[in-house]
Amino acid sequence: MKTKYIYLILLVFLTGLNSCDKDFEQINTNPVLATSLDPMYLFSTAEYSSGVSTLNYQSALVQQILTPFTGVLEGGNHNIVYDPNSNALFNSYYTASSGPVVLLTDVLNKTKSLPARSNLYNMARIWKAQVFMVLVDTYGDVPYSEAGRGYIDGIYLPKYDANKTIYDDLVKELDEATKALDATKTIETGDLFYKGNIAQWKKLGNSLLLRIAMRYAKSDAAKAQQYATAAFTGGVMQSNADNALLAYNSTFNHPSANTYQGTERGNYYIAKPFVDYLKNTNDPRLAVIAVKYAVPANPLATAGAEDVTPANQIGIPVGYNESSIVNAPDYPGKSGAAWKYSQLNRRTVAKIDIPEFIVTYAQTQLLLAEAAQKGWITGSAATYYNAGVKAHMDQMAKYDVTATIPVASQDAYLAANPFDAAKALEQINTQYWIASFQNGSEAWANFRRSGYPALAPNTYPSADPAVTGGFVHRLVYPVREKSVNTTNYNEAVARMGADNLATRVFWDK
Repeated sequence: MKTKYIYLILLVFLTGLNSCDKDFEQINTNPVLATSLDPMYLFSTAEYSSGVSTLNYQSALVQQILTPFTGVLEGGNHNIVYDPNSNALFNSYYTASSGPVVLLTDVLNKTKSLPARSNLYNMARIWKAQVFMVLVDTYGDVPYSEAGRGYIDGIYLPKYDANKTIYDDLVKELDEATKALDATKTIETGDLFYKGNIAQWKKLGNSLLLRIAMRYAKSDAAKAQQYATAAFTGGVMQSNADNALLAYNSTFNHPSANTYQGTERGNYYIAKPFVDYLKNTNDPRLAVIAVKYAVPANPLATAGAEDVTPANQIGIPVGYNESSIVNAPDYPGKSGAAWKYSQLNRRTVAKIDIPEFIVTYAQTQLLLAEAAQKGWITGSAATYYNAGVKAHMDQMAKYDVTATIPVASQDAYLAANPFDAAKALEQINTQYWIASFQNGSEAWANFRRSGYPALAPNTYPSADPAVTGGFVHRLVYPVREKSVNTTNYNEAVARMGADNLATRVFWDK
């Protein structure tokens, strides 16, 4: 992917828009949106804006990346409600002019009656399904049927749709749109993922169909099997070349770039459960993910010695704050202004221009492994499992060439940690947790769906009473929704359950 070309498209689009404030109306309408702009620019911007940081809630909730700090950084680290962090994804996705909901709605509106742009229309349907899957997984009931239609229909206070109703429609949209893609029609080369390659878009559509099908595994096994089979038959991702990812560069940085390399670099660490699991299984990924810096709060140039030896890594424990961490077992002390716990390696997985992996071949193979283990598709669960593990290890090289994991190391890992049918679901979904590292939304959704890995609850003393001693199952709505879109907010809460961290989405019952 040529990032220079990608961001040229983005700049062309953005310079055609006036700046806008963040008042509620701007979430659903943009009266100055350019109406003659090629919808491909809107679509590529929707792709780009789908990448958001999930560090303060989702990645912390699955105990992979943590900060012990209270105040403006907390949320999932302490199982509390903190609106500026919990509303981040909602506001980012629904914001006019740059949020994917509004942009994709506009693309669909502009292309639905243009047969020559049918591929763009169906690509937008597929990506809209991904966007709303994340929104539903995070919040439950959300605006869907009326969302993003402020400019088109004058709907400024959209109703919330039931989360199961949305999911049922997303399944239909993915199935229909993927089948409708046609390589004989216009190829939309401005697409950031595949430059319009229809074969790859079909694989993405089917891989997303498999992902959403497996979400139904507990609540509706028959439906899960139906669509898992349909996705498998239709053809899913076949290699890492099919990964749907966002590329960044030195100008357009990864959403977490400042956290990893800038002023927040001394505040975030790799969580103990994640480090310990990789250490205990002699996972070669730990050596390219984790590092202990001599002076962790300093910029990389002055951070001093970099210890990447797996045996020396120490994950930060869950359930502490900046004051109580000194009482944690095996507390390693501080070096300068930061603790001596393991951090993300700023030369590999924490560079400012790391890719954002959204849907991957590795995740897809692991989902196939579970579907095969359940007897829903043909093939060997062990074969899919091994392919998924190796695919993620191969994927590491995309961060940096120094993160390449040799095939011999991959084979040795699988030989030492062989697939065991008796523990298949735990193994598969624990590997999915690893394969979704830095994709907090997907790791959290699959953890709630599968129950794996077997994490211990966060026992932070001041956790929200709704989830004390347990796990967070959804994030609360932005405060602004409650005060401005009151009628629709109240209707959603009455239907779904309390607007707190304990209420579950339909597939998590």
